[in-house]
Amino acid sequence: MRIGKRRTEVVCIFPNDEAIVRLVGALLLEQNDELAVQRARYLTLETMAQMSDDPQISLPAVAR
Repeated sequence: MRIGKRRTEVVCIFPNDEAIVRLVGALLLEQNDELAVQRARYLTLETMAQMSDDPQISLPAVAR
């Protein structure tokens, strides 16, 4: 029964359910931030305008 005791010690790392929720929430927020930065880097307005015929997405004409 050594395995049973060991599992109990591993499970008791978090004092309560709220601590687990905070940790998972923080990890998800960090992952979301990283994805947002990557998306902003690769999907510029110029790139999106080339992919769409929608006039709302197209870039405004620049006055010369």
